[in-house]
Amino acid sequence: MDDVHVWALQLPAGVPDAWLDRSVLDEGERRRMAALTHDGDRVLYGFAHVALRVVLAALTGAAPGALRFARAPCPCCREPHGRPVLPSAPLEFSLSHSRDLVLIGVAPVPIGVDAEPVPDPEAAAQLAHLLHPSESAEVEAAAPEDRPAAFARLWARKEAYLKGLGTGLRRGLAVDDVRAGLPGWQLTDVPLGTGYAAAVAVNSPEPCAVRMHRALPACPDVTATGS
Repeated sequence: MDDVHVWALQLPAGVPDAWLDRSVLDEGERRRMAALTHDGDRVLYGFAHVALRVVLAALTGAAPGALRFARAPCPCCREPHGRPVLPSAPLEFSLSHSRDLVLIGVAPVPIGVDAEPVPDPEAAAQLAHLLHPSESAEVEAAAPEDRPAAFARLWARKEAYLKGLGTGLRRGLAVDDVRAGLPGWQLTDVPLGTGYAAAVAVNSPEPCAVRMHRALPACPDVTATGS
């Protein structure tokens, strides 16, 4: 696999058990899913993790339920809680889900994806100061009605980059300026339509073409659909 692929999937409406086979999830995934308090959160988690397995199964030829995940060493402390990896295949992946949207990125190099709802103006104003000073200044310089979208774009790029690094929020939000690319990384905005901002970060010194998909690939061992 040489390209960067991103799947943007809308959570289908209705009762999920008719089209979602949760039996492919491992014990840890089922335990985390069961611990979620709200039905909607459990449905979204289940759909996102089954969808990830369907995508990776289609790319590797393995059955979705046979895939086993591990964690790369954390770049901050070298403990095994960095980005998730698939030891059995030479590809990298990232998963994000928010509200009714699931975003999956796959590449031959470390990758991070993130999708964020555009917040209300008050939340954007409260959180903007956590960003890099240049990013905060860009949000403040936008017209008042444009500030929530400007903030969401930067936050999505930040989260995607930190996922790709494998540090998550353990690396300070103000450390890196993600308005453009970073050394060794390509950051690309992902068009999702009104109400969301999304981004993909790829560990590559060269510009990467991102191939977008709006439906899950065919997989004979699980029933799941995306729109």
